[in-house]
Amino acid sequence: MNPITLVWLQFLLCAGLIGFAGVRLSRYGDAIANRTGLSRNWVGLILLATVTSLPELVTGLSAVTVTDAPDIAVGDVLGSCVFNLMILALIDLLYRKGSLYKEVGPGHLVSAGFGVILLAGAGLAVVLGAQGMMPALGHISLTSVLLLGIYLVAMRTVYLIEQRQPARADDAAPTGMTLKAALMGYGMASMVIVGAGIWLPIIGVELARLMGWTHSFVGTLFIAFATSVPELATTWGAVRIGALDMAVGNLLGSNLFDVLILALDDVAYVAGPIYTRVSQVHAASAFAACVMSAIVIVSLASRPTRRVAGVATWSSLALLALYLLNAAIQFLHG
Repeated sequence: MNPITLVWLQFLLCAGLIGFAGVRLSRYGDAIANRTGLSRNWVGLILLATVTSLPELVTGLSAVTVTDAPDIAVGDVLGSCVFNLMILALIDLLYRKGSLYKEVGPGHLVSAGFGVILLAGAGLAVVLGAQGMMPALGHISLTSVLLLGIYLVAMRTVYLIEQRQPARADDAAPTGMTLKAALMGYGMASMVIVGAGIWLPIIGVELARLMGWTHSFVGTLFIAFATSVPELATTWGAVRIGALDMAVGNLLGSNLFDVLILALDDVAYVAGPIYTRVSQVHAASAFAACVMSAIVIVSLASRPTRRVAGVATWSSLALLALYLLNAAIQFLHG
């Protein structure tokens, strides 16, 4: 078989495994949440966002420890953030019962705001790292320490806000799955994602070599797409059952966790601060995701209802335009 055909088949198989396991993982996570009394908002922001970001975590750690490909790790994280916000625009485009931004609760403003802070910090770290101006503690960048601290503050803040919100009736929807079955399924699905996540950057390095592309391009577009399949499937599933807050919380929470993964990749990459070893083009992804998060904040605050030409709100069209612009920048560079 042609080597290029073989590597593409491996890529599609890996993406399929991650997508299937990611959907199952999210269902088990939702069942665990129902059995433990957590709200749907909290499930989307913390539980689902964490488990659907597991592919990015495993892929990033594998990329920096197994294949020595930091560009794939950073491109995967920041590319996933851009892709997640593009998913939000697609939901608004496909959801015809009203405006997505009007239907969801205002609590997402906080997580979107912290997303702007974390993404701006990551983009600045890439720029300063390329100039040799990033202070470090050993092989760990000081930025990673700050990102970890901001993430913990974000989670604490969101938790306190969630505690003040009254419980909704549909948050406690019963499930036929027992807690034991949910935990066992959760573990098995996690193992599939871990295995596929270790395999994915190896495929990415080979794909870049055969196609003549850079690691940053492959990581930002192809690896980021593959590891974002669980977010796409989970979010659409939540929309279909009317759990819009869970859908939006999953995407915004995934972006927060993805930036945390970037800090963890830096810790695992013992060759030096990861921001000094990657292409500056990753800053474009970070700042694109930052601007996209800001657009989401404006939309959640203003709650637009009018669809441009009957298609989508102006904010969703802007999100799609920024995603395509970033993809074009990555393509022209890589």
